Amino acid sequence: MEWKTAISHIEDGHELIRGYDLRELIAERSFPEVIYLVLRGELPGDKEMRMLNALFTAAVDHGVGVSSAMTARTVASTGNSMHTALAAGILSMGTLHGSAIEDAARFFQTHVHARSVKALVRGEQKAGRRLAGYGHKILRHDPRSDALFAVARETGLYGSHCRLAERILEELNRDREHALPLNVDGAMAAIASDMGFDWRMTKGLFIIGRTPGLVAHIFEEMTEGNGLRRLAEDESVYLGSPKRSIMVP
Repeated sequence: MEWKTAISHIEDGHELIRGYDLRELIAERSFPEVIYLVLRGELPGDKEMRMLNALFTAAVDHGVGVSSAMTARTVASTGNSMHTALAAGILSMGTLHGSAIEDAARFFQTHVHARSVKALVRGEQKAGRRLAGYGHKILRHDPRSDALFAVARETGLYGSHCRLAERILEELNRDREHALPLNVDGAMAAIASDMGFDWRMTKGLFIIGRTPGLVAHIFEEMTEGNGLRRLAEDESVYLGSPKRSIMVP
């Protein structure tokens, strides 16, 4: 069975990426431009390039305490290779870490033409569904979202999905004592949607942006001499049965 692709072609010493000679791309284009080309099939304009750079920068790192960084560093501490630790970090991105951008983008793209945002939000709340892209474990306000929306407005890429994201935020916080933030995942999801990215590709954007941060964490773990990572005895609590014997009294 043939494997068909429109992404690249190699023949007689030439490699084409979406129809462009790789040697020309190496000489004339930046890595983010080629990322956009590979993902979308065409080279980006100036506004798309600036926005994509901002999205990747916003995702590059979020501290040692997030699941992907902790996992990557723990795996590196056991003596594994860079690529093994990196894969482990990426694989730790699940529903509660690293995936909100995909869930938010799917929601925005599905409901972008909703007649009533109030009814939309109330319906999700009544069904007990949490809206992805809102809230943060630590931050009361996410400045990364502000910075991204500022670039989106300046480049003219702030569109209907971004407006929906902010209208949902207003509705969510209408009767709340402590306001939820639109977090970086929600902002990235809305902007990527306005840029025309399919929601199924948006998690990939987050992974591309976060990968350099994970590489840096892994290398730091490899070179800092921390030894094998494991929980100290006072960092875990046993909740099982007290000591007992299998011997019948």
